[in-house]
Amino acid sequence: MNRHICIFLLLALHLFFIGDLISQTDTGSSAFIIGRLKYSGGGDWYNDPSTIPNLLAFLGSQTNIYVGADEKKIQIMDEDLFSIPVLFLTGHGKIHFSEEEAARLRKYLLNGGFLYADDDYGMDRYFRQQMKNVFPDKQLIELPASHPIYRCHFNFPNGLPKIHEHDPGPGFGYGIFHEGRMIVYYTFNTNISDGWVDQQVHGDPPEVREQALRMGTNIMVYALTR
Repeated sequence: MNRHICIFLLLALHLFFIGDLISQTDTGSSAFIIGRLKYSGGGDWYNDPSTIPNLLAFLGSQTNIYVGADEKKIQIMDEDLFSIPVLFLTGHGKIHFSEEEAARLRKYLLNGGFLYADDDYGMDRYFRQQMKNVFPDKQLIELPASHPIYRCHFNFPNGLPKIHEHDPGPGFGYGIFHEGRMIVYYTFNTNISDGWVDQQVHGDPPEVREQALRMGTNIMVYALTR
């Protein structure tokens, strides 16, 4: 079967089951948007505003997913959290969730939501601490190159691509799982999302940006069809 048709059917099935985890456009038709998670603690959750619009545009051009044009900025305690199927979290520094926020994020993730977090150099230890508050009984598990997230649309036979050389060595992808389903995906020492921003921001060559956008597409396709 054609790969795009498969993705369309899987996405339709997934959206049928997650129900409220979808955003409604002004015309009443469903469009996929990504929620950028606004957190406290002092970290720059808002950095690089072209990140999500560029990824959504690429996602729409490479799949049959009907996408919105921009991100939705959202906090964990916002009433419409459960209308957003995928959350994106990034930054360079501190992240803090209150006990109430940690409990609500846990509920969101256990009930069909998905969190993608990308370390923009400096947030690693804070993110890991907060995930331990959200899921005291779960661990971030390193994913092998054979994991479906690396081949669900574009093929990455060697696993996670390295986009930015903040520190030497490979990039790492980690997951948190619930009942066999990955509900959190975390990338470290690669900064995939920096490759989604407008070209003039970081000056990445086209082939590097293409790899980043392709990996971003895989993340979103996986999140919506797992």
